[in-house]
Parts: sequence; C-alpha cells; structure tokens
Amino acid sequence: MQRDTGIRALEDHEGAFDFIVVGGGATGLGVAIEAASRGYDTLLLEMHDFAKATSSRSTKLVHGGVRYLQQGNISLVLEALKERGLLQENAPHLVHNLAFVVPNYDWWEGPFYGIGMKVYDMLAGRQNFGRSKHLSREETLKHLPTIEPKGLRGGVIYYDGQFDDARLAVNMAQTVVEQGGIALNYVKVTDLIKSDEGVVNGVVAVDQENDKEYRLHAKAVINATGIFTDSIRKMDDPNVRDTLRPSQGVHIVLDKSFLPGDSAIMVPKTDDGRVLFAIPWLNRIVVGTTDTEVDGPTMEPVPMQEELDFLIEHAGRYLVKDPTPDDVLSAFAGIRPLVTRPDAPAGDTSDISREHVLHISNNGLVTISGGKWTTYRKMAEDTIDQAATLADVDERPSVTKNLHIHGWHEHPEQFGDLSQYGSDAPGLKGLMRDRPELSEKLDKRLPIRKAMVVWGTRHEMARQVEDILARRTRSLLLNAKAAVDIAPEVAQLMAEELDHSQDWVDEQVNAFTELAQSYILTSETTQVKSTT
Repeated sequence: MQRDTGIRALEDHEGAFDFIVVGGGATGLGVAIEAASRGYDTLLLEMHDFAKATSSRSTKLVHGGVRYLQQGNISLVLEALKERGLLQENAPHLVHNLAFVVPNYDWWEGPFYGIGMKVYDMLAGRQNFGRSKHLSREETLKHLPTIEPKGLRGGVIYYDGQFDDARLAVNMAQTVVEQGGIALNYVKVTDLIKSDEGVVNGVVAVDQENDKEYRLHAKAVINATGIFTDSIRKMDDPNVRDTLRPSQGVHIVLDKSFLPGDSAIMVPKTDDGRVLFAIPWLNRIVVGTTDTEVDGPTMEPVPMQEELDFLIEHAGRYLVKDPTPDDVLSAFAGIRPLVTRPDAPAGDTSDISREHVLHISNNGLVTISGGKWTTYRKMAEDTIDQAATLADVDERPSVTKNLHIHGWHEHPEQFGDLSQYGSDAPGLKGLMRDRPELSEKLDKRLPIRKAMVVWGTRHEMARQVEDILARRTRSLLLNAKAAVDIAPEVAQLMAEELDHSQDWVDEQVNAFTELAQSYILTSETTQVKSTT
C-alpha cells in the first residue's frame, strides 16, 4: 500500500465512484472494505492519518460489553459478541483471548457477578472465548499476584478479546486496497458537491501534502468521520443540529511489574459507578477509563487532572504497589462519538446511545455514527445495504463475515516479536536480512526496530514521524519519553525513504516532541493539563 500509487489511481479514475467514504477510522475503513469487497468502485479519504483520532485511543478490547449487560442492553451485547468472534477469525494476528478477573471484596459480589458472567457466556454461545467460573482467594492471587490482598474474598474469571486498534486500522486500509478500492490519508474533504437538484453527488478534497484540490463525484457519499460527523453534516445543511455528545476517556500506561502475569483486572463499579480495567498489553499495563463530558471534538484531546487523579488513585486502591505520576509511562485521551438521532427532539439527551446510528439526509448524504470498534463490520454492512439502494447500484451480498484482514496468518505466534505483522512478518525479516543494521532496536525501552520504520514508510503509508511512533508502532503509548528520544532517528530513516530534506527532519522532530508533551506526566505538565 503506497500513497503515491493511490494518488495516481485517483487522478486516473474516470467517471463517478460508486461510493466516496469520508473518514479513515474504524467505521470509515470498515465501510470501505464492505463496499470494495462487494465489487463497488470505492474511494476512502482521511484528512489526517488512519485512526488518528478516537480509533487509536481505545481500551484495546474486542468485547461484548459487560457494562451493557449491566444496563440490560442485551441486543447490543449479542451483536458485539458475535462480531468479536468474527474479528478473531479474520484478524488472528491482532486479536486474541484475554482472561479478566473481577476481584470480590464483599460477600455478595461473588454470587452477583458470577451469575452475570454466566449470562455473558450464554449470550456468546458458540462464539464464547472461554467459560467463566468462581475463583477462590488463592486462585485469584495466582492470576493477579499484585492485587490488594486485604479483604479479598475471591474472584470471578471470564474471557474477552484484546487487540491493537491502530495496527488493525492500518491493516484494514491495506485490505481496502487489496479489494480494489482506493484509501488515502492526508486528503481532507473541504466541501460537498451537489447536483442541480441539490442532491449530494461528490466532494471537494485537498491533498494536505501539496494543497492540490480535487473535485470528485460519486453515486453516494458516506460520512463516517466519527467525532467530526457534524462538521460534514453541516456542509450538507448548515442549519442541522449537532448530534454528537462528546465524552472523553483517558488511560494511563504503567510498567508490567504493576500487574505481572497474563490476566486483566475488571472492576465493574467504582465509587462513582464507572467500570475500571487494568489490562496487560504489549508488555505494559493499561489502566482506564474515565467518562468525562467535553465541549466538542478535537484531534488531540488532553487528559484533565481530575481524570489522571482518578486513575492513579483507583489503580493504587486495587494494586499492592501504588503508582505515582512518575510511574506513568504515557497517558492518552480519546473522545467517544456518542450520538443522538438527528430526528430526536431538540434538547433531548435521553436517546444518547452506544449503538450506531445510520441516517440519510434529505439531500442524500449518508451518515454512520456512534458504535464501537468491536461492531465496525456490522455497522459497515448496514451502511452499504442502505447506501447501495440510495446509489441505485446493483445489490450485492456482504462477504465480510469471512473476509480475512490483511496480515491474516493461521499461526502468527511463530513470528515472535513480529507476530502483530502476521503474514507481513516474513517481509520484515527479509528486510532485516538484506540490511542487518535495520534489525537494531532504536531504544531498549521500546520494542521498535529500525526495520519497522522503513516498512511502515514503504508499505503502510506512514507520512510523518507521528504516524510511525503513535500508530504503526505504539511507541508513544508504550513510553512517551522514549518515543521523543528516538524521534530524530525515526525522522532520518523516513526522510531517506521519502526523499525529504533535513529541514523536513527538523520540522518533524519538533512537531512530534510538542505533540508528545501531553502524553508525559510530570508535576509541571499536570498543572498545565488541569487548566486546559
């Protein structure tokens, strides 16, 4: 997957596309795969990098949603559990089982949560990742050796899925291309094109790298821009009401020593009613999340002091070793695209949902919003079913239930620390064999090799240092300070691949260093964050 090839295909394209998909996060990529795999002529445009916003800042879970079970939303849990199983089958190099333990400190918690998890098992049916069961105090400590032992009565173990969100997004973009579509990052849609009758039939888009403008036509335009959904809707009709109800979720990343082993902690209800996770991920521990209303969407949300305090305090409450701000390797924030239906009464927030909302405007703009990573495929299937009728194209059945995502490999574990690359791992190994210097790690604190930088630039459409350090590798999330330290060498490797100047290198290092500051916790930065 190379951006120059995609740009040439865009410029050589004759006539209207069947579908133009705006947005390169989980939803947009899923919609583009759905359309291209059915044989429709498909173009996806992302204004920044794939999964730049919410889709790279999740809790890294592919799950049915225990919290939704508590809320009685059985239909959402059923759908998510089914999609969880399909995603593991179609991307086994990125999705795997994870054991979760709910520690019990009160006498009633064991029976209460045990029954709830049995319902979860039952709903999963054949897609079950493993059967839940009660654990004794000793068994709980075996799974969670650093859990707070004082007052611990036992636990309940259940199983869900875990994944790498940004890596999956990159592989999905590659899948779009493999299915015959065009997927481009750094191309921003600046306006919609309408027919003489006022029907949306295209977009105006600008290549962010050279300011070249394109006027592109389509039989249907699909707005899948997540937290920026309303900005595209207002290009269609400036008077529409906002549907987004943005909520910020923050995570902190700790060293693996805080929770050794392979099991995660799930606290179903903290003091203020939130669900809290402490999850092993890429040899780190991710603790989250918060749920804080914010004014509006932003590409780089910043953790607030009260959110960080909440996570550090509650991590300390359930772990033997109490983390401090200095122990936090990285802190990242994402904004959830919670939505109300566009046709809901003004001021009515009762319809805010974690489910997806599909809407077609009077002018024919298709908008898909809400939902979550786990259900992206079903959201995409629903969207193309509707959009195909609107576009008046031949109806074709969905094939994505059994469509392997790029990188699929039956036994990815055989590739060791390159397992997340799946079927691309031999290519990376070949690159290191041809150029042994590329096998070197860039920093002992991070699992990133020079070859990953070259590979991401050549084959994964990475265009900026941030693309490599934040999403192609997860260095920014695994250790933000270390990521800053290696930024100059990453920029130099990328410049050699992209034929960029030293000025570009310097600009990229400065930009990434500035970006990374909001991921680093110190006494100074937390004071800045609290006033942001």
